[in-house]
Formats: sequence, structure tokens, C-alpha cells
Amino acid sequence: MKFIEKISWSLVSMILLLLSLSACHSLVVYPVPTTQSTAIETHPPLPTPSLTPMKTVNPALQGKLDPLTGLEVASPEILNRRPVMVKVSNYPALGRPHAGLAFADLVFDYYIGVGQNRFLAVFYGQDAKSIGPVRSGRLVDIQLTNLYQGILGFGSADGDTRTAIFDNLGRRAISYLEAPCPAFCGTDTESVIGVFAGSAAISKWYGQQASDNRRYDLSGMNFSNQAGSSGHPASQVNIQFNFYNRTEWRYDLPSGKYLRWMNEELQLDTIKMIPSTERSTGQQLAFSNVIILFAKYDELAPSKHEVELWGNTSGERAVFFRNGQMFEGEWKVTKRSKPIQFFDAQGNPMLLAPGNSWIVLTGLKSSFNEIKPGQWDLFFALP
Repeated sequence: MKFIEKISWSLVSMILLLLSLSACHSLVVYPVPTTQSTAIETHPPLPTPSLTPMKTVNPALQGKLDPLTGLEVASPEILNRRPVMVKVSNYPALGRPHAGLAFADLVFDYYIGVGQNRFLAVFYGQDAKSIGPVRSGRLVDIQLTNLYQGILGFGSADGDTRTAIFDNLGRRAISYLEAPCPAFCGTDTESVIGVFAGSAAISKWYGQQASDNRRYDLSGMNFSNQAGSSGHPASQVNIQFNFYNRTEWRYDLPSGKYLRWMNEELQLDTIKMIPSTERSTGQQLAFSNVIILFAKYDELAPSKHEVELWGNTSGERAVFFRNGQMFEGEWKVTKRSKPIQFFDAQGNPMLLAPGNSWIVLTGLKSSFNEIKPGQWDLFFALP
């Protein structure tokens, strides 16, 4: 964040203009104007999550299925709780590699201003002992946490946003200043990379405070091992929140998942794509579904936005990637306490691949194009 804040708006405009004239859609190295970088080579050691792999099972075993992944959980008792939803930083880049994202059922990825994005990771069918770096809450977190009946674990927030979060979520909003380690660990709470969370510990701490340990209705997502035949080839999807903020999802046929690649921090005159890995294991992030939801952003300030989720009751555009194919469809909210509903182009429930999903909230005017056969490109734009 410090690096970006130092760049004047005029220099940002010059960067974007020069980049727009360059070969910005090259898939490996992207030229940018010469600038200094602030790369950090080391990361503090963090505990390794203790997790049980999940597997696809007969859908008849509903009591053992995670409704957010369609997979069997190791122990059905883990579902007798609210999902734990933790804010994770993507900037500054010195906080990477991220911790815990590989073990989330869902990851919401959205714009926070100044060309940057942030994640809200949802843990329900399994937990991670180390998630982060934990960062501040945003207004959209209120809607997402209510839609998934969750507990929000976050850092700080500006005054109005913090008030709105606690007014709407009450005890279900837990900042890192409230719950002790192992719920939130790290003494340098003023640092943007100083605090990490544990989802099981947050869940336990909340249960002790609120005596709330029952199973909630999180139905509404639909899964199938069969992808269908109406899709378009999709070997890769690129997500760009700005020219210097790019993610690539490349389909891996052996695993049937999309592997995540991200740009390195600006290094002199290039941006290089590198594997995005889980900090605790070193393994590349792999997701069964990559989902793009077009939603209206209302910019209240350069780094403060409302995103219209609850108001989308009639349907907005959605794009789904699974098993090397792209499917057009819609998404809508049928109830403020019910997970987002996905539909295919015919209006039928969209069948996702069993497993984890990465969900991008993009602006309504974002461009989405097939830039070459099987390769799709999303460039974020407001509103």
C-alpha cells in the first residue's frame, strides 16, 4: 500500500496510458514504465494447517456433504457452526504468499480502490490454522457475511465502515483486537502483515461468547461431476483489476482444476507471472471453479465502495469456468440470509464442479473477451 500511495495520480495516469499502448495482453511478461520496487524476500514462519482432504461422495449422503463444495467432510460435526469468513490482504505484495486460501471453501475477490483487490475467504467444511495476512473490513463484507450466515474475522476498518459492520453483524463481527491467539495471532497489529487468523479458533471463541453451535441452512449451490456440453473451451482466464494487478487461472487437465498465477511486484521494467502458492505448503493454489459475477459498484470514495448484492433479485450476468470450459449464466440473491444462487443460460441451476470456488465480483462495465481461442480476459471497470 505504501508503494502505491506514493505514486501521484499523474504518474498513475501516465503508467496506464503507456501500458494501454503496450502489449498488455502478453501472457508471461508485461512491459511497464521503469519504476523502483520494494520487494521483500522473506516471510515470517507460520504454523501449518492440520487438515483432512475431502472427496466426492454420493449426493444422497446429505448430512455429510458440505453445501458450499458438494464434497464429503471428514466429520459431519464440523458443519454444526457458522462459516468463518476471514479478510485476507493482497496488497502490499510483501504479504504474499497468502496463508490459508488453499483450504477455503470459497474465496471472494473484489475491488477496494486504487487498482487493488482484497479477499474474503470462507471456511466451513475444513479449517486452517493460519490465514492471512488479516486486513480491514469493507462494506460488502456485511452482505457476504449475512448471505452465508457467517462470522466475519477482520482487522480494523474506517469509522463509518466499522460502525456499519458491528451494527449489522453484532457479535458475528470479530476484529483482531478482540479474540486472543490462536483466533488472531500477531503482536504488531499496526503492521499490514502482522496478524494471522485461525478459523477453528475463531469459531470456538464465537461459540463460547454467543452459545451458537447449530447447523444453518446454506443450501442453494448445485454440483455435478459432469460439466455439460454447452460450454466454450477455456484453458485460461485472466483477471485484471489494473494493468499492474493481474491474475491468471490456467486449466490443469490432470487435476481438473484451475491453477492460480499472479504478477510479481513491479520489478523495474517488467511484471512477471509466477505461481500463486499456499504459504504453509508451498503448493500452487488450485480451484475447481472460477466464477465471475458482474455487480454494480457505487464509489463513495477512492477506497470505499458499496457493491450491490442484496439488490440483485432479478439476475445479473455471471460467467463460470469449470473443467476447462466457460459457461454463461446469471446470479441472483433470493434472500439476504441465503447463499448466492447461480443459473445457467437456460435459467436452470448452474452445476458447479465439486470442490472449492474462487468468486470475482467485477463492475458492470468490465470488459470480458476471448482474446485468443480458449483464453478469456476480464478487465475491471466501475460501476
